[in-house]
Amino acid sequence: MRLDHLPRTFLIAVSCAGLFACGRGPASDSPGFPYRNPGLSIDRRVEDLLSRMTAEEKFRQLFMIPGDLDRGKDGYKEGVFGLQVPTDAEARRAAEKINTIQKFFVEETRLGIPIIPFDEALHGLVRPGATAFPQAIGLAATWDVGLMTEVAAAVAAETASRGIRQVLSPVVNIARDVRWGRVEETYGEDPFLASRMAVAFVRAFEERGVITTPKHFVANVGAGGRDSYPIPDGERQLWEVDFPPFLAAIREGGARSIMTAYNSWEGLPCSANPRLLTDILKGEWAFRGFVISDACSVGGSFSLHLTADSYLESGRQAWGSGLDVLFQTELAHMELFRSAIIDGLVRRARVDDAVRRVVRAKMELGLFEDPLVDPAEAERRNGHPAHRALARKAAQQSVVLLKNEGGVLPLRRDKPLSIAVIGPDAVEARLGGYSGPGIRKVSLLDALRERAGAGTAVHYAEGCGRIEPRALTTVGSEFLRASDGSGTESGLRGEYFANPTFSGEPAARRLDSTVDFRWTFLPPASGLGTGWYSVRWEGSLIGPETGPRRVGVEGNDGFRLFLDGRLLVDRWRKESYRAVAADVRLEKGKACDLRLEFYEPVRNGEVRLVWDYGRKDDQERRVDEAVRLARGSDMAIIAAGIEEGEGRDRADIRLPGRQAELIRRVAATGTPTVVVIYGGSAVEMSDWVDAADAVLLAWYPGEEGGGAVADILYGDANPSGRLPITFPRSVGQLPLVYNHKPTGRLDDYLNMTGEPLFPFGFGLSYTDFRYSGLTIEPGRIALDRTARVVCTVTNAGPVAGAEVVQLYVHDPLASVIRPVLELKGFRRVVLAPGSSETVSFDLGPRELAFLDAEMSAVVETGELEVLVGSSSRDIRLKGILTVARR
Repeated sequence: MRLDHLPRTFLIAVSCAGLFACGRGPASDSPGFPYRNPGLSIDRRVEDLLSRMTAEEKFRQLFMIPGDLDRGKDGYKEGVFGLQVPTDAEARRAAEKINTIQKFFVEETRLGIPIIPFDEALHGLVRPGATAFPQAIGLAATWDVGLMTEVAAAVAAETASRGIRQVLSPVVNIARDVRWGRVEETYGEDPFLASRMAVAFVRAFEERGVITTPKHFVANVGAGGRDSYPIPDGERQLWEVDFPPFLAAIREGGARSIMTAYNSWEGLPCSANPRLLTDILKGEWAFRGFVISDACSVGGSFSLHLTADSYLESGRQAWGSGLDVLFQTELAHMELFRSAIIDGLVRRARVDDAVRRVVRAKMELGLFEDPLVDPAEAERRNGHPAHRALARKAAQQSVVLLKNEGGVLPLRRDKPLSIAVIGPDAVEARLGGYSGPGIRKVSLLDALRERAGAGTAVHYAEGCGRIEPRALTTVGSEFLRASDGSGTESGLRGEYFANPTFSGEPAARRLDSTVDFRWTFLPPASGLGTGWYSVRWEGSLIGPETGPRRVGVEGNDGFRLFLDGRLLVDRWRKESYRAVAADVRLEKGKACDLRLEFYEPVRNGEVRLVWDYGRKDDQERRVDEAVRLARGSDMAIIAAGIEEGEGRDRADIRLPGRQAELIRRVAATGTPTVVVIYGGSAVEMSDWVDAADAVLLAWYPGEEGGGAVADILYGDANPSGRLPITFPRSVGQLPLVYNHKPTGRLDDYLNMTGEPLFPFGFGLSYTDFRYSGLTIEPGRIALDRTARVVCTVTNAGPVAGAEVVQLYVHDPLASVIRPVLELKGFRRVVLAPGSSETVSFDLGPRELAFLDAEMSAVVETGELEVLVGSSSRDIRLKGILTVARR
């Protein structure tokens, strides 16, 4: 696809088009400038514009931020790459606001360079009035590339109609550890599946004139499933696992932007890594688009990775290594980095290359001619009924049926039932991370009440929540008093020392409303570093009521707490993180002298003043109520969920809080129990899965999710989702993926199998499918030829349904170690009862090539096992393909 010939899909009114095409505005005194002439080649226009730009104007085109003109225009007089325009308005008003901003940049800046308005659109634009589709992991669970294309096209249409011309999506990182809080944003653990979904998403946007930004280059999760941890993998791992979806998104999808990752690889931050950005991305892959940093990641070279001695130097390193555009969060951050460009610290050729990439993209988008949009079109497209119907279809296809003991599902409308619906997720209709608010979200409870047949009663009980209340909570400012001799204020007076021993004069003094701090890459106060400091807080603690209390400190020790001169808590030796409290008696309204001391000699200080006041835990009562409701019902449906997200990685992947206990107790009543799980990653279920009669995985199913899950429960839609990630039996098995390399010896544990609870590709149906007639033609191919794998799939059950036919390859002998199994194709087929369909796949150099010992892509001779089935473990057919030299 030639990016410089993309159609202009969104035109503005003729009068406005004429205004900008004729070159009026700041450049009206020179309407004949070549860069303003759409009849010339983009290359000529780019070079002409570049020759007219000052160093400051070039710098501004390499800087992107959230912002608008509400606080004035002065800071933008010399332009900017683009803005993420904050707005709570619906589509029409949002489009009008972006139009106003664009007109300023075109009419009131010297060169009239339009901006690229950008935003997030992972599974729907993150703004009011936009349709919310299932979360990315749910879309991957459909294993339906055509459906992904439809969804992405709908999101792109809503996005572009508002004037937004770049999205910071999709996330194409491979989810190899389900503890990672951002698994929900990905397309799962497999490079092939992720690549196909990425290409579908990217192509749909790019063809509609919206730049996509696959992220985060090149990986974003490290040891322990922790976000942005250093990536220990060598380059082979990146080429085999992490690079494929990025490369596919660029070469097949036409992605014109890439976002770097926060973490480091091979000793350098990814945002300042010349091997990644210059050698591979722009060199070997010949990427012609522009590379942006993740928000504020460039400064991490200075504040986190410690490979730069200032923010200025971190900017110089990033630009010099191949980054094009800095993404920051405030306009004022420009001053941290601008000298790197203005004072020539970055080579002029590198700066010009970055600017070329940016202005080329703006010209490809047609922004110099048509920067405005029609607000009425934005109002019409956003939340269109067809998009809402598509959201429901996508949600239906994303649901994975994990268990259905005794055919308890689907529910029967002709049989009167009393249904107990339990759990906050039945009413919350959560949409997942990077979501807008959605439009008229449908909850599971509302959908079930609407769908229930005559005589069926649907009752609700909250049960327990996803988070068990903390035993100790932070002491609020209303119970703290500080005095400086001239009066008292709420809070505590803090003294901050630039050493861990409280020596000398404090580097800073201030009033802190509460003590609830977590200092990571920023120091506690001016004049301090991120380590080697101490803090003393003094003031009074006011009793909230008369009676016994537990008061203490939570954080990474050392800390000590004094109350009325008595040492109450003493964890002065640095060891670990803990919460320590002691018994005290407080009187309502009476003040006790308080002193809290804390020191941190290394970094990552964390400290909180806590007590047991305000802790409300009525979960036992609510669980009892739910069990009673279930006992008196014919069916119990428990909506359970997990907590996750960016910066919210999970050390424990069991259902949080008391949800597992709730499931066991409800199931013990003898009432058939269905568990519907809401979340974007794997859940450990070994402690309750045998008790449940049926288990559905709903992911975050979007604004129509409640109706879609009800459709599945009642059999109006047959579950066809398949797992894009492996579900382990225990967190101790992690990381656990289906396509690992062979073990050197053993694969199990002393006290547990190495096998997963549910394998990659798994998912049940309300019907049965049979596989037959595997043929491989020809059975012997040359190195550069392609074979076709064909089989027949038959619906042998009583109802219509969809099967996801999966093709895997195993190489019994290779020159380098290969995965035990690799996905090489998949097809979703919809079959009526008794009907059959012939399914075919191609296997050729594209599918069979791998990296040899010299890291060259090769196809080797020999026999390959060709495996076709319903999951990575449920293989139904097997054949042999022989690859020969000729």
